Amino acid sequence: MSTGSLIPAAARVLKLGGSVLTDTEAYRRCAEVVTRRLADGLGEPIVVVVSAELGTTDRLRALAGELCPKPSAAMLDLLWSTGELESVARLTLCLHRLGEDAVGLNVHQCGLVVSTSDRAPLAAEVYPTHLRYYLERHRVVVVPGFLARGPFDSVVSLGRGASDLTAVCIAAAVGSGRCELIKDVPGYYSEDPNVHVDAQPLPRLSYADALRMAAEGCDLVQAAALEAAAHHGVTLVIGGVDPASHHTVVGNPSSTAGRSAAG
Repeated sequence: MSTGSLIPAAARVLKLGGSVLTDTEAYRRCAEVVTRRLADGLGEPIVVVVSAELGTTDRLRALAGELCPKPSAAMLDLLWSTGELESVARLTLCLHRLGEDAVGLNVHQCGLVVSTSDRAPLAAEVYPTHLRYYLERHRVVVVPGFLARGPFDSVVSLGRGASDLTAVCIAAAVGSGRCELIKDVPGYYSEDPNVHVDAQPLPRLSYADALRMAAEGCDLVQAAALEAAAHHGVTLVIGGVDPASHHTVVGNPSSTAGRSAAG
């Protein structure tokens, strides 16, 4: 993956997954999370990457199957994009309700482009011209995850869990060395806490540790996103909505490791 020129001012990147965007009240809570991050920061704007509401992508896939037994990939991507765009608008409206200066962008405005037909995630490029424009004028810019602009201005998806990848790509493009991923599970654990009550939280992991865990079946963070983060040196902070909850920092080599993760 390559990136365009950097945005001069520092910008933070925060990703809100579909697992925490579950209903209208959840969007309101997540808007409050964003306002807290603004208050905790040093005045820098925030790019918020959002997924579709929990269950929306599967629901739209089932709907496509009802309409056509073998829906084309292009039409599936177009239909799926409506879920992410709805999330962009809903969260932006919730931020407006709180009095925040926020703007929502569509797939083409956020600048993530896949120029090849195979949609290889690391072949994506970020052209942050529009992001630069809006970050200079707004405190919060909300963008859709999971999606990119494809050949001939088409909309293409980047695989399940790819909102993580979107966030990492944008963090690299805006020159941020840190990307926060908000999940329904507060970081990595030594074992799946839903199965093992004595599972221990892992405060730090190296990129290699996290990639190994992904290869073993842990889907807490998309493997392509981990690869992109390692490639660009973007530190990942994986945590929950509760600011007091455990979180895991994934970055440079660490002696802390585990066999599996929650999720």
